[in-house]
Amino acid sequence: MTLHTVARYGRGGASSRVRLYDWLDYLSLDAVENNYLGGNDTSLRFVIRNAGAVLRAERALRRLVTDCQGQRLILSRSASPLSSGGIEERLLRAAGHAVYDFDDALYERGRTRTNPFSLSDTWRRSCAAADVVIAGNEELASHALAVSRNVHVIPSCVNLEHYTAKTDFEIGAAPRGVWIGSASTEKYLAHIAPSLLKLHREAGLRLTVISHPQSSVPELEGLIDRVPWQASTFGSLLAQADFGIMPLTDEPWSRGKCAYKLLQYGAANLPVIGSPVGVNEQVISGMGGLAASTESEWSEALHAVIHDSAEGRSLRGRQGGEYIAQNFSFTAWGSAWKSLVLPG
Repeated sequence: MTLHTVARYGRGGASSRVRLYDWLDYLSLDAVENNYLGGNDTSLRFVIRNAGAVLRAERALRRLVTDCQGQRLILSRSASPLSSGGIEERLLRAAGHAVYDFDDALYERGRTRTNPFSLSDTWRRSCAAADVVIAGNEELASHALAVSRNVHVIPSCVNLEHYTAKTDFEIGAAPRGVWIGSASTEKYLAHIAPSLLKLHREAGLRLTVISHPQSSVPELEGLIDRVPWQASTFGSLLAQADFGIMPLTDEPWSRGKCAYKLLQYGAANLPVIGSPVGVNEQVISGMGGLAASTESEWSEALHAVIHDSAEGRSLRGRQGGEYIAQNFSFTAWGSAWKSLVLPG
């Protein structure tokens, strides 16, 4: 049986890469890859500007309904930005073995005034149509269980071979934090701007932001050193920092996050500070990291990491690295993923 993969984004899309394409590469699996427009932009504005390509993509999805009949198929999040679940449901029901995978609280994303297409409807119909649902954490799985009887948790995982493990924990002339992520999540940095600025004034703190080169966090640009995300460099850049941060706001969407930034910091043996929201709380504890919610807690946590001894930072970093290797690595979860997607 042929394995078909379906995703809204190509290999440049962070979620599709982490939840789908990295697994194919790690397990050396042959698959017929189907994605909408090949890139990582399927916004309505982009879709309208590329009407011809969109029409071809929609036709290709409908042909795939026939092509995947009796075959294996895994669908990541959604297939089309112009759908509320109809084409996803058809694809999953046509396949001989259908898997639906998601790693965000998509059930929180309904129709809006500017977008008539509902991700929550797509999520619900996909969960109901799939033979197997894979959720990125227990919070997400608890919602999927209301729709599907066959839900499994496989966390977002890191390939440790893609990361350089930090070995020198001395802080140089200026302490350096790091944040890695997409342009859409940089907004969370603004919530801890006062704490970062305070440590910038007091200790010269700098923050490396590995993200989209055109993004901006106006409050923090004076202390940010921006580096574009590249597959060939991100793993070594992390190890050049003294610690990693993952701030979040406590809301339903954030509670569904899969702590991927923390996992990446752990893969690089970095001490971490994060908001104890959703699965973050469990991961921070397991890594020996520092949890911070309020402005004062963030200031105290940043101060504690910066003024800790090199040995103290080393202990935190190595504990985090061991925890991630045992609980959130491709090595730890490879057989489980493969058995769900390619049973028998």
